Amino acid sequence: MNSKAMFKLSYGLFMLSAFKDGKHNGCITNTAIQVANTPDRIAFAVNKGNLTHDMVKDTGIFSLSILSEKVTFSTFQRFGFQSGRDVDKFEGCPNYTKGKNGLYHLTEGANAVIEGKVVDQMDLGSHTLFIAEITDMEVLSEDPSVTYSYYQDNIKPKPQAAPAQAGGKTVWRCSVCGYEYEGEEIPADYICPLCKHPASDFDKIVK
Repeated sequence: MNSKAMFKLSYGLFMLSAFKDGKHNGCITNTAIQVANTPDRIAFAVNKGNLTHDMVKDTGIFSLSILSEKVTFSTFQRFGFQSGRDVDKFEGCPNYTKGKNGLYHLTEGANAVIEGKVVDQMDLGSHTLFIAEITDMEVLSEDPSVTYSYYQDNIKPKPQAAPAQAGGKTVWRCSVCGYEYEGEEIPADYICPLCKHPASDFDKIVK
């Protein structure tokens, strides 16, 4: 079975933000769809390892920035490759503002923002699926929405594998964020500490 077949699914990329106990936080997610229009409702899935997941689960309030093809890699580094448990992700961020529900959303690299509140949720194992009603939404630009494929082909820097050398070391590089695990074999249950993707998304490289 080739789990990379999942990469052929077409979906967008989003920055989900939340607020709890005086702290704003956000994370990158790749699963958000409209599921009804009377009333307007969306569904989005969030990895349970993300602090933003816990904040949305506890408060039920969120803001979803729909990322556009103008988004830069720095946005993914800021909101996807570090944990809000360790840093303030919005500190020094040049392109955000506060929405009507008091949560932050991006003003550049995003073409729309959707604010809402959770009305139901489902445990999916590694992720929670949240069903939400929309409380406000705005179009920010007419730039096309970014897809995961566009991100891989045009935004994410291409990793450069070092040439193999005698006595070189073996590393496994995450194809999503570039994190490297050193060792001859990577455990089947290994989870990337940065982007939370599984061992099947790591490529073997000899340095």
